Amino acid sequence: MPATIIMGGQWGDEGKGKLTDTLAASADIVIRANGGANAGHTVQTDQGVFKLHLIPSGILNPRCLSVVGAGVVIDPKLMLEEMDQLATREVSLERLRISERAHVVLPYHPILDGLEEAERLEGSIGTTLRGNGPAYSDKVSRRGVRVGDLIDSGALRHRLSHELPRWNRILSNVYAADPIDLDILFEELNSYGERLRPFVADTEPLIADALENEKQIIIECAQGAMLDIDYGTYPFVTSSSTTAAGACQGAGVPPTQVERVLGVFKAYSTRVGAGPLPTELVDMTGDLIRERGREYGTTTGRPRRTGWFDAVAARYVARLNGLTDIAITLLDVFDPFETLRVCVAYDLDGEIITTVPARADRLARARPVYEEIRGWQESTVSARQAADIPRPAHDYLSFIAQQVGVQVSLVGVGPDREQIVPLSAPPRALVTGVRI
Repeated sequence: MPATIIMGGQWGDEGKGKLTDTLAASADIVIRANGGANAGHTVQTDQGVFKLHLIPSGILNPRCLSVVGAGVVIDPKLMLEEMDQLATREVSLERLRISERAHVVLPYHPILDGLEEAERLEGSIGTTLRGNGPAYSDKVSRRGVRVGDLIDSGALRHRLSHELPRWNRILSNVYAADPIDLDILFEELNSYGERLRPFVADTEPLIADALENEKQIIIECAQGAMLDIDYGTYPFVTSSSTTAAGACQGAGVPPTQVERVLGVFKAYSTRVGAGPLPTELVDMTGDLIRERGREYGTTTGRPRRTGWFDAVAARYVARLNGLTDIAITLLDVFDPFETLRVCVAYDLDGEIITTVPARADRLARARPVYEEIRGWQESTVSARQAADIPRPAHDYLSFIAQQVGVQVSLVGVGPDREQIVPLSAPPRALVTGVRI
């Protein structure tokens, strides 16, 4: 069972790209499983900082095959821009493959995304306006255009001639927006398809062969589990499945071939856009976390909301996804703190609960129940092995492990590859109770 899933355990932006880049050093294939250009992974290497949106983080490893899976929605214009940027920095694209089953974000999808978001008014969900929601909507309603269609001019024109009239009626009659010309749209997309054609493949047999030959595969998820379309803080969620099960589906990897599910968490909580964040800090402490953690969106540049670590949400994610181990990133953000807090339960209308309510309005009313942990007040950025991490910092990590029920195996203390500190061999999930 040679596959490893790397997934976000919070509301996204946990540092999955850096973990994927690091683990890709020993991987044969890295597969991006879900999401689209709304996701952003930042990786810092000897060549500088790379901000990836659609291409898997494994692209920075020249011996690794990077696959964009069927669960991803691809804006071909943005994909080509990202490829061009990598090429100018001498990153080889020879080992990039795109599933012909992946769906395409069409030029009218971002237009619809913006119009729909504006119509929500105070109910805005904070979409990045990249068109992913409408693209996924077309996918599940069986109206989508796939990459396999994009690279075949005849199939592309056929699909557009069937779908564009409907969307033009919606644009004109519902939103009073200008319709889109079929010929202009076809010529634009056809040119993208011609450039992308050499990278498109039937990736599912390729992955199946690799699994049969015991090749090491990493499945890279976008966003975080608390943004999952089914199990996240609905409706303030993304449009794809961000769970371990969704990773298998989007990557084309059978769940029986997964041996490790690594959940990535920040040492604190962040969120971009609207939706409940129970431990949010709207004060100087929250501002300090934001500035020390450089908490601004890779895709949007928007400042992220910040808060203490939410162990209730983390345990919910761990149990739902069968996490085998945890990576805690940005531990160094807390270096100057005298005391830290961890949310161990919620007070919901006077009742103490230890799980995440399904309804967002109930979660928004939940008040965190905290336990305080002593800080370490010394720098961790030079730590390269477990013994270099201060004892109080180990205590903080141990407390998180106990509350979540899964052992912490990796810790990030800075943006560089070498600033990921192993604490132990990847373990199986621990069985522990919740202490409140």
